[in-house]
Amino acid sequence: MTTTVALETITVELPEAFDPRWNRLPGITVDGKRITIDPKDYFFRFENSSWLVIDWETVTAGLLHVDETETAAVEQIALDFVKAHGRPTGDAGEVLAIAYQVYSYLFREEHLSTLGLPEVTAEHLRMLREAATFMALNKVELDGHISNVGPCWFFPSATGVVFDLSETEGQMLDEVYHGGWFNEYRRIEAIKAHTALGGRLVHGCQSAPNQSGGVVAAYGTSMANFAVELAGMKDEWIQRVESHRVTAA
Repeated sequence: MTTTVALETITVELPEAFDPRWNRLPGITVDGKRITIDPKDYFFRFENSSWLVIDWETVTAGLLHVDETETAAVEQIALDFVKAHGRPTGDAGEVLAIAYQVYSYLFREEHLSTLGLPEVTAEHLRMLREAATFMALNKVELDGHISNVGPCWFFPSATGVVFDLSETEGQMLDEVYHGGWFNEYRRIEAIKAHTALGGRLVHGCQSAPNQSGGVVAAYGTSMANFAVELAGMKDEWIQRVESHRVTAA
């Protein structure tokens, strides 16, 4: 484990209780709605205790209803909004609270009847909301260096361990998480919502889920350097996540 900055225990009270099986992963304690994270046990690498955020209420009031135009793409609108409203925070609990609001919005149940993905259930949406909330603590620097890595970076493995999913089920969740519901309107919605976490969602998978995970990264982050570092960093950490999988006796 690489830990180069100190951070106090992270605590947050969320609107809904998380699945108690999150306690299978080191460093996470779930007690109903209360989440506690011990950084020294949770993170594989933790080098930066500052995140860029925007209050979710500001995003809902000022951005979600805004449409792109032929002269202003949604990505530029989102970038301008982050520049205007983004603020740094060293409170990881606040990051988790905002992330839960973001993903409660993106993975809401009204989508289930309209997007033609019958294999995705309300229970899967709950899993997505919870795992994505933890992923918000991951961090990539502007030069592409991956500075914060927790077990939920490796989305299929982490969800498989916590929710007893098969590899196929974990990969399905990963694809929905990254794919914007495979729907352009939902992708635009995700770009706007992720301004609350300071940027955009990027991931290292190529054409299939391969445990490369994802992170909300600032606009302007070097994707070339990110890809190079990601390729060499993951195998040992994936094995450590998988070692907590519960197997039938």
